[in-house]
Amino acid sequence: MSVFREISAKEITENIFKLIGDDWALVTGGTKENFNTMTISWGGAGIMWGKPCAFTFIRPQRYTFEFMENNEYYTMSFFDEKYRDALKFCGSKSGRDYNKAKETGLTPAFTENGAVYFEEAKLVLVCKKMYAQSLNEDSITDGDGVKKWYNDDYHKMYISEITKTLIKE
Repeated sequence: MSVFREISAKEITENIFKLIGDDWALVTGGTKENFNTMTISWGGAGIMWGKPCAFTFIRPQRYTFEFMENNEYYTMSFFDEKYRDALKFCGSKSGRDYNKAKETGLTPAFTENGAVYFEEAKLVLVCKKMYAQSLNEDSITDGDGVKKWYNDDYHKMYISEITKTLIKE
């Protein structure tokens, strides 16, 4: 079993732009009994309403979306490069068709509030939803973004308090 140590979100020393944009992460919603995870490469971290927060974006047609919608907590798990193939699998296959943990060999672990993360992660953000809103064409001021990324299938944005930050010992 992996050993994690809790730190403050302000103690994260790795570059969040690299972690999310280059290294990717798994966002996981659900419970011990039923959860799904997917790879993300969009999102960030900062402060909102005086709280450390993370934000991410999920398209409604993704299986993970229903878990995000139906649960108060979710996690963002970050991994070393040796897990790139697992992240590729989780980003290209649907949890409707595959047990992603079983297929990738990742080991689910659970927080005291039931949020699901993975023992192989090097960094885990436990997130509690604060705000969620669907993106829409009228609110996007960069027209190139609409043309490049959307065909009437806009993401939903989740801004969430980071309630716990776990780092691998």
